[in-house]
Amino acid sequence: MDDKGLKSRLFNTSALDPKDEIEERMERGYGILTDLTSGLSDREVHDALNAHVSKGIAQHEDITLGLLYSILVDPPAAAKSYRDLALITRDGLQFTIIKLNEIILGKYLKIHEKASPQLVWVVRELVKNSVVGADSVCSSLLRQIAGGDLTPKNIWLAESMLDVFTDNRQWLDKQATFIPLVVYTYLRLIEDHSGPLLANLKQREVEFCVSLMREKFMDCSVIGRDLVRLLQSVARIPEFEKLWKDMLHSPQSLTPQFTGLLQLLNQRTSRKFLLSRLTPDMEAKIVFLTSKVKFGQQKRYQDWFQKQYLSTPESQSLRCDLIRFICGVIHPSNEVLCSDIIPRWAVIGWLLTTCTSNVAASSAKLALFYDWLFYQPNKDNIMNIEPAILVMHHSMRSHLAISATLLDFLCRIMANFYPPLETQVRQGVFTSLRNILEKRVLPSLQPLFDNNKLDKELRAMIRENFSEFCTPEVVKVEDTPPSSPLPIPSPTTPTPPPTLPLPTPPKDVPVAVFADPEPNNKYEEATFSDEEDDNNKGKLKIHEYMFRPIRDIEEVDLEQCLEQLSDELKECAKKIYDERDEDDTERQCENVESLCGVLLEMEEFDSEQASPLSLFLCQIYKDHFTEELLPTTLSQENLTESIEKPLFVIFRNLSQSSEDEAIPIQLLTLVCHMYEKHPQIGYHLLYFLVVCSKVDESKLYVYEEVCKNTESGDTEACLKRDFQTCQEDNIGLLCHLVTPVYNHFSDATLSNTDLLHIIASCVDASQLQDLICEIMQGNLVMFKEEDLIETIRTTLEWETFEQYCVWQLLIAHDEVPMDQLSDLAPKLTYKEHPEALTSLLLMLKNESASFDLLRPILNRPVVEFDKFTISMLSHWALQDDKEFADLMKTMISKVCTAAKRQRQRPVKHPLPSVDQVLGHLDSLRQTPVTKQCSFFSQEAFLISLQLIQAVCDDSQRIKYGDLFALTEELSESFRTTRSKRKSPGSYSPRGGTTTSTSSSSSSRSKTIIAAESSSSSSEDEEIVPQRPTKKKKKAAVQGSDSD
Repeated sequence: MDDKGLKSRLFNTSALDPKDEIEERMERGYGILTDLTSGLSDREVHDALNAHVSKGIAQHEDITLGLLYSILVDPPAAAKSYRDLALITRDGLQFTIIKLNEIILGKYLKIHEKASPQLVWVVRELVKNSVVGADSVCSSLLRQIAGGDLTPKNIWLAESMLDVFTDNRQWLDKQATFIPLVVYTYLRLIEDHSGPLLANLKQREVEFCVSLMREKFMDCSVIGRDLVRLLQSVARIPEFEKLWKDMLHSPQSLTPQFTGLLQLLNQRTSRKFLLSRLTPDMEAKIVFLTSKVKFGQQKRYQDWFQKQYLSTPESQSLRCDLIRFICGVIHPSNEVLCSDIIPRWAVIGWLLTTCTSNVAASSAKLALFYDWLFYQPNKDNIMNIEPAILVMHHSMRSHLAISATLLDFLCRIMANFYPPLETQVRQGVFTSLRNILEKRVLPSLQPLFDNNKLDKELRAMIRENFSEFCTPEVVKVEDTPPSSPLPIPSPTTPTPPPTLPLPTPPKDVPVAVFADPEPNNKYEEATFSDEEDDNNKGKLKIHEYMFRPIRDIEEVDLEQCLEQLSDELKECAKKIYDERDEDDTERQCENVESLCGVLLEMEEFDSEQASPLSLFLCQIYKDHFTEELLPTTLSQENLTESIEKPLFVIFRNLSQSSEDEAIPIQLLTLVCHMYEKHPQIGYHLLYFLVVCSKVDESKLYVYEEVCKNTESGDTEACLKRDFQTCQEDNIGLLCHLVTPVYNHFSDATLSNTDLLHIIASCVDASQLQDLICEIMQGNLVMFKEEDLIETIRTTLEWETFEQYCVWQLLIAHDEVPMDQLSDLAPKLTYKEHPEALTSLLLMLKNESASFDLLRPILNRPVVEFDKFTISMLSHWALQDDKEFADLMKTMISKVCTAAKRQRQRPVKHPLPSVDQVLGHLDSLRQTPVTKQCSFFSQEAFLISLQLIQAVCDDSQRIKYGDLFALTEELSESFRTTRSKRKSPGSYSPRGGTTTSTSSSSSSRSKTIIAAESSSSSSEDEEIVPQRPTKKKKKAAVQGSDSD
């Protein structure tokens, strides 16, 4: 093994490949292991290994890697090596698990065929011994089972992992968070294993999945709506038919918490499930394609991917996994969206056009539209539905067949997905389309739905289903003959089999789009590449493919607008019109200045004049709205130069008066009409006013006046609209506007979560840093204290990065009310709100322990794997164990007092229950904090344990017996001290005398209470356990502070 010329025993490598770093470390460790153990007996081997790993972390890692290498490359010695590994580990095999995950996720494709069985063998041993973290290794191996791959190696891995799970079912049943991933994986694989040669494996997978779903349905239900999608693909299998009947007709027979199919369909599937069905290698290739490859240069990458993963008939089912991954996981940043990187819709278009199976094509379309069917803007993400609308929109010109077949599918799926839920499906699709328009993914759906190129029958179907989004006038086909329409045959909607309760998605048959037998069809082999000809128009420019909302206003007949103007206005407007193409910006500004002068001299300027003039100006200067507005270098000179444009001349004349003076009504009327006509006027006005404002004189009052005179009449609504538009056009400009807008319009902004969401959803790390710096310099305030809790509650539904942005902005403020924020702790769960809990934990870390902070933290439910409370308690205990023990004693005293009351009074800030306090303390007891500080041996804490033990029932005493056992140390210590200090008949501070027999007659469980000063509230009194005799009980009462 020391011979460097030997070929790698762990990985398949060529002579040109460099030595793998991991294998090199493992071989080095194996050499150390061999040197240490050569010629020794088993006992001597263990002693030698333990002595070596005790020297330090590096030695421990060397021996661990050496033993792991022995397991993987030397099967006869595997059992002995694993035994040695378990005996010498100092970290519960966590380093082993880390290295196994590293090998599986990064190097599985290169692993030697002889080492693969050993890899599964060691995972089996980890599972069999219930090693913490074994589920993560299993998860990594499950990811390597590729969808649509029937090669022997892939089938072997699927069957081997199934053996591991079935043989260790008791272990699996305890892994509540891992069960959904297993079910999701094997439900997907059943679809691939439909051949006769795989019948036995398929049957085992079916029985395994059905068993898990029936016994652990609530665990499986966390998958969400994609669980229903996968169950649809296997619905005709008898075992799943029975499961479907129970889900539809008696859902509570599966679990009392399951209310029906709609509960699953309304729940968005987590990204981790969509990611799990792509191997790490596939994921890396798709991520590279959508983040690094420029549009027009993608064909060779697509060809390679097609050859590698999509070249066989059975691999067609992988397209659904890829489309769900792209829609649900690949969410590019705004910078990528506005760059020349290939957009997601083009990748999906390529996956659709190259599909060779009708069934797979129909399933792929369902995967594309799946989030549309039950879309809810407050729960779902616009990025999940954006690719579908964009692939239809961009394909309309050059790939009409794609748009046509997708529109046809969308029309039919609403009625045929599941008839009893047709209303909800239709509502979901309509909500998706409305949200697409609201977010300005597309400015209008009419060019898509009312396109004359579509077949007459398809257009009629679209109008019937989506009349809300079509033009009111029905254009007759005879009047405007379509240019080369693509005939789309009416797809036959299959009737679901009588034994299948849930209808399968409609299948577009025939699907001429994907495999047209006619060689002359111009839609065949569409590759979504700029290498194609577009009806002899040449190559399309890159910027036409860049994702940016299409906001070009309707083409306006400028001459008609001129005719509607009065003579004095017409003369000025005509001059602007004649010189519109000149490059002399100064001359154009003079023309607009002349127009403003005429307007100011007019006594009457009403809507009849303002409407055509505003249309005229918006059309003339429409190029202003696509130019870069904010200069790269933010000097005052550059900012001033950026507003030297004709459009801003109008704003300058509008804002010349001071805040106390009246704004010229003529210009105000004109700008209000322009604001209604063009969505970008608003943030251009804001930018101009910010640049023109001085330190002691803000011009933003002008914007407020414009807002009051618009259709909404509300500054808050206008700010939301203008921030949203600015976010889509220029994020840098939006960040530049935040500080002045928040400062001037504090009443409209500080409690406005819509504005906060717009900012958090688009900023990058650098822009976030700029905002934080503004806050820390005292230039910006973004939160109002009285609305802070409601603001945080609203953000809990946002995306992870958006939530972290909000918390970072909040932390930057001074004097954040931690007592208010900590009251959120009991309402947050570690599974649903990890972002909020993590941020809250980091903020609390900087606070000293206090009663008001400890109360809500102990009020959290005791849940396995929820580390929030014990992390905070550990931190405070390590900070000052004595002070924290005194605080815990005060808290427990109040809890015990409240527990003894017969009737609980409703209070604004409730105390934790006895069970919550004991549960958290017992969890804390099992952490390393017991060895790192003396909190659990502090007298104050042990006394408080005796207090709470006195109010516990028998079941609680048994459940927390290990915790209460700590009080024995106090009882023994007290008896020893007391017997030494006190003699029979000595004076007692309780008001009586102490006899020599009192100490010996006291039992272990007797509680010793030190006199404490009490507050006026009865909740501050400590509970004094009853004395054995009546006489002593009275003495204790007489001497208490409450008397």
